[in-house]
Amino acid sequence: MTLAFEPGDRFLEAVDDWSDQRMMDHEQAIETKAEQALLEIEHLVRDVEDPDDIAFGVEGTEIRHDPSEELAEFLDAQAEESGLPPERVLKLHVDLFARVFLDDDQKRPPGAPPT
Repeated sequence: MTLAFEPGDRFLEAVDDWSDQRMMDHEQAIETKAEQALLEIEHLVRDVEDPDDIAFGVEGTEIRHDPSEELAEFLDAQAEESGLPPERVLKLHVDLFARVFLDDDQKRPPGAPPT
């Protein structure tokens, strides 16, 4: 089963920040952020840590993912509970994890303690 979706604004803003911080082109940044988010989601559901264990692709801004059996079951259960299609549930998770590995120090309020 392949799930495809267009990421939301939160994801695309994280991509812009990532490409600026790493001085990489936008397309490469989309792929990197998609991989990071999908890896985090797969890790939480099935404890995967190897990026080679996830199957995904990016075409333009569309993200396609072949979820593991465990993640597919998880998404199906959440889809049934929420009434949303599995693609939408995955999109919400990807948007949630979009800012993983970003250096957000510049967005911290002045005088905030270090993290």
